[in-house]
Amino acid sequence: MLYSCQKNGLPIFQKTLLGGLSITNPMRCLFIYPKFTAPSFWNYRAACDLLGAKYPAAPLGLITVAAMLPESWEVRLIDMNVEPLSEEAIQEADLILIGGMIAQQSEHLSLIDHFHTLGKTVIVGGPDATNSPHLYDKADHLILGEAEVTFKGFLKDFCSGRAQHIYSAKNEKADLSTSPVPRFDLLKLSSYLHVGIQIGRGCPFKCEFCDIIELFGRVPRLKPPSQVLHELDVLYSLGYRGHVDIVDDNFIGNRESAKKFLVELHSWLKTHNWPFEFSTEASLNLAKDPELLRLMQEVGFCAVFVGVESPDEHTLRAMQKQQNTIAPIPESTHEILRHGMVVNAGYIVGFDTESGSIAENVLELIEATSIPVNMVGLLYALPSTQLSKRLQKEGRLHEHFDIAPTEVACQSVAGLNFETRRPRSAILSDYKKIVEQSYAAAKYFGRIRRSLRIMNCSKKRLRLPISKQLRDLQGFSRLLIKMGIESRYRNEFWKTLFCCLFFNPRSLRYVVAMCALYLHFDPFKEYVLSFISRDIEREEGGLDSYRTLRATSQFLQRGFEGVVSTEI
Repeated sequence: MLYSCQKNGLPIFQKTLLGGLSITNPMRCLFIYPKFTAPSFWNYRAACDLLGAKYPAAPLGLITVAAMLPESWEVRLIDMNVEPLSEEAIQEADLILIGGMIAQQSEHLSLIDHFHTLGKTVIVGGPDATNSPHLYDKADHLILGEAEVTFKGFLKDFCSGRAQHIYSAKNEKADLSTSPVPRFDLLKLSSYLHVGIQIGRGCPFKCEFCDIIELFGRVPRLKPPSQVLHELDVLYSLGYRGHVDIVDDNFIGNRESAKKFLVELHSWLKTHNWPFEFSTEASLNLAKDPELLRLMQEVGFCAVFVGVESPDEHTLRAMQKQQNTIAPIPESTHEILRHGMVVNAGYIVGFDTESGSIAENVLELIEATSIPVNMVGLLYALPSTQLSKRLQKEGRLHEHFDIAPTEVACQSVAGLNFETRRPRSAILSDYKKIVEQSYAAAKYFGRIRRSLRIMNCSKKRLRLPISKQLRDLQGFSRLLIKMGIESRYRNEFWKTLFCCLFFNPRSLRYVVAMCALYLHFDPFKEYVLSFISRDIEREEGGLDSYRTLRATSQFLQRGFEGVVSTEI
């Protein structure tokens, strides 16, 4: 069934569109979010299973674009990560709109070909298409850049039968006050562990490897607080309760505006009896702003992702991440923990300035921070970044560097798409050691125990309805069986659980969540180790492991023949 938001009195679009398609009714639009099919660091499906969810996060970008369509048009969303794509849904659609990231690239491209064999008009946007439009040129229409800038012009031209192939925002940035309330009603909310909202875009820093500042700029742009609270009103009215992820590039990019929003958010939450808790991504200098930490704690922020990247100050400065050199990194992460927020961290291996093995230094920092969840990845030169531009000038960027290998999961194993300064095998060996040791059960659960003794949960106020509490209780019961009885690391689990109950019982919700994630990280660790071990063997045998992977992806440049639906 297609969702309809038709209202009385709205005009019916009656135009002859491209391909000779005559429309005498409101258009029927099918939005599709391509599937992540291979293992990936963030696809913690085992944790989702505990709570009856199917995927961690909902596709916020697509439901935001869906809200820009004329209200008389019919809209359906299929997230292929939570439900299958049926031929019936495809046949019903007049237009198919797809968006995704580089980790969905191969599936995305195969879908375009499939829909064209059925004679469908395909519209493509999103960060990967914006960064690498040449890969998506077979789509009928490319909407590049921020949709608030480009999509309105496309719709106007499309409805008059003169739509162009490419619509690009170029350097124009959107006024986020014009961004519509996302179509949360299109989501099957129970299928996700959390739902996202966006407050702002852009980041004031200039990390060389990051494409955020190229896509969205270095001047953070924020929605007015009233606009964000209205989005929360809509989520609340749909019956959603629990975890809301603020998907900003850097939540504290504009600290004064963030503080003003948090003050208004506190009043809204109090009025609505605390239905939500929040997570976000922020730069590590968050730890140096006590007022901001206090405000985040008071509104119920439960987790923050920070990019640590490297323990080496010289490397941090070379990648232009000076904000991580302001204070000792363990001290900063502990300060965030003391304000009731679980810290998740990101590390990258493969920078030019690494001298000798860095594995021990990274492992020491991981332990010193007490952070359980550390995403360690191989450096990947993303299209449009300052890193890829520099490597291009130096003649070190691999050919077709922006084509995602089709046999690997994510940046955890798909990086180093350039000629490295250090021997490639040495980088891979460092990476293997970090993953193997940091995700050993004793190390992982040991960090949970240390972090729970630091984390202050005295101000947690989340109020969940009985139905959600029962869901969580059922999930906890499943976890006790899977981890406390069936797993080979059950002693570490029980030790952690009793430590929580004795030292910090109010942290139980978050400790259980961190434990549950290990149901994913343990097998993912083995996958990564197996893959990297094969790469090291290829290197020692004189083969370039990245080019070996790249050879499997050349079909993307040869008309996408013999498509295999996999992901990085």
